[in-house]
Amino acid sequence: MHITDSIRYVGVNDHGIDLFEGLYPVPEGVSYNSYVILDEKVAVMDPVDQHFGDEWLANIRDVLGERQPDYIIVHHMEPDHSANLARFMDEFPGAAVVASDKAFAMMKAYFGTDYADRRVVVREGSELSLGQHTLSFIAAPMVHWPEVMMSYETSTGTLFSADGFGKFGALDVEAEWACEARRYYFGVVGKYGAQVQAVLKKVSARDIRCICPLHGPVLEGDALAEALRLYQIWSSYGVESEGVVVAYASIYGHTKEAALALASDLEAKGVKVVLHDLCRTEIYEAVEDAFRYGKLVLASVTYNADVLPPMRAFLHHLTSRGYQNRTVALIESGSWAPMAAKVMRELLAPCKNVTVLEDTVRILGRMSDENRRQLAAMADELTR
Repeated sequence: MHITDSIRYVGVNDHGIDLFEGLYPVPEGVSYNSYVILDEKVAVMDPVDQHFGDEWLANIRDVLGERQPDYIIVHHMEPDHSANLARFMDEFPGAAVVASDKAFAMMKAYFGTDYADRRVVVREGSELSLGQHTLSFIAAPMVHWPEVMMSYETSTGTLFSADGFGKFGALDVEAEWACEARRYYFGVVGKYGAQVQAVLKKVSARDIRCICPLHGPVLEGDALAEALRLYQIWSSYGVESEGVVVAYASIYGHTKEAALALASDLEAKGVKVVLHDLCRTEIYEAVEDAFRYGKLVLASVTYNADVLPPMRAFLHHLTSRGYQNRTVALIESGSWAPMAAKVMRELLAPCKNVTVLEDTVRILGRMSDENRRQLAAMADELTR
């Protein structure tokens, strides 16, 4: 792949992976991206996952021919982007490694060496000239590790964005960018909205014509503009789409019945509703939607004086990722002492600017006519 005449893609696709970071199902695989800049000096951008060293090095040699690389630039030390660094350094003994101070400390931990005699330390504002191309480095701490650097190539307007603007899915699978980029963002990066905002302010001052992330496709033109727009919304915990997510955890079907009844009332009012059965859905799809839409309904049966475990796990995923700026309604059920609403309120307490509706729908046993009236009133309140 030619990104420009002098910037080439040398990354790989992984279709053998089932779980990204041991958590996120990736049925369409994932890419580990790497790039080469050809100039008076040659820079390779980022090693790849340990299982793809042979393919990656072959890709590099195909691009370089008889030339040798002068630099290997490590923007991010997570093993899916650094595992082949030691092999690269052995293969190309004339190359220096370029990274941040914190990255070199991590290299010592991972590889037993920090390449003291072959390293170039960069920080915010550092520049590396390759000839006609110059890389300007941008510190991006906690997006999403503390050592992360991005780099901006000044002559082509290319931003090498580390894990920023990444998505799930191999590059040989055609798919809309936003869906899997959203699930990737809120799963992997979502806790660090303030840090992403800080980096967006830095890059907004640059003339960015191309974004080269470490996962997913290269972004240009309208796709680039849309990615920047969505990252601004996501990192500020704004509402991307109008609608209500109804997430429920049910045992015998009574909680589910209430969730479906509320969804029907909302849809009758012309509201977009997204339903998630937390006992069965892929949990990170539900997390993605909770951050996408502005309103959330939580419906859970009481279980051991608590909520059902899938509901507790869902709320943990939200609160640990900084869930905020939302309206939440609660439905609880139980046979003798419903407590789910109390527990859910307590679990939501750390969230900033989350309004929990005062009126809770409480179901004893099965839904009553009064419960149906309460659900209709909840639908009215959620559409005001």
